Amino acid sequence: MTITDQTAPALPAHVASPVEPLPNQLLTALGQHRMATTGQLQALLRPTARRQTVNTPLNKLRRQGLVDYTVLPRSRGMRAWYLTSDGARMVKDFPALRGRPPYPITSTTAASLKTPHTLTVLRTHLAFVADARERGDEHGFLDWTPEVSHSLGDGEKVIADALLHYTLTGPGQRTKLRAFVEVDRTTMSSERLASKLIGYARLWSYEPQPVGRQRSCHPVLAGPAWLRWYPVFPRLLFVLTGGSRQVLHNRISDLHAMVDQHPLVATMARTVPLGAAVLDDLEAQGPTGEVWTPLNDAQPRSWTEL
Repeated sequence: MTITDQTAPALPAHVASPVEPLPNQLLTALGQHRMATTGQLQALLRPTARRQTVNTPLNKLRRQGLVDYTVLPRSRGMRAWYLTSDGARMVKDFPALRGRPPYPITSTTAASLKTPHTLTVLRTHLAFVADARERGDEHGFLDWTPEVSHSLGDGEKVIADALLHYTLTGPGQRTKLRAFVEVDRTTMSSERLASKLIGYARLWSYEPQPVGRQRSCHPVLAGPAWLRWYPVFPRLLFVLTGGSRQVLHNRISDLHAMVDQHPLVATMARTVPLGAAVLDDLEAQGPTGEVWTPLNDAQPRSWTEL
């Protein structure tokens, strides 16, 4: 039996449509985001519905062996859901997930190791989702792709915590924005965090070179490699949490210093918008609030105005 929602009134921009069966959307969301709590899935897919609307099909999918959950520590039983191996095999051919490598979680132990960072990245996404709905912009649950990887050559690569797609809408105008998002939970040194800017600067400047005769009949696109995927290089957003205000402020200062001191990063910063913000501020004021510190300036502003 397929579980569907009853007819609902018109929803705000980019709320998941109730026309598609909710179980399919739950599987797709877990395939996209790897893991989510019941509340996060409700916020993504049925923000105006009761929690049970989402909980009932999740439990049915678990009985079918397609999803499972781990209980978050010190959470009074809060569940974080993920796809089983069978669930990952099922969703790999869903149109929305084609090309996304499956990442089945094979045990509750493995799930518990991934939980803190994965759920914090999704928490960041939810701040953008809520803001877009309030503003009437377009940013849905499939407009946020975790763990996007790009090669730097010689076996090196840059892996963003997420790639964000967002469309600003206004009278007769639509502006498409993209951003690489790095979510920092204060689990690495501040220097290591700031050095991520060097990796992105290398990606921004990286131009692959054709090698050998076999590649001569397939010319490489002229210019930087990122032009294969983006019309302009995505802006770079650092979202910080997991420390006191002073600790987070110091980490933002170190990001700022890297822009000032590293020549390649400084060159990238002239054309690529770079900003950092505290996750609590995103949730309180929305990402379009003046909560972002530009990494080549000091005046807070919206991420859309970096």
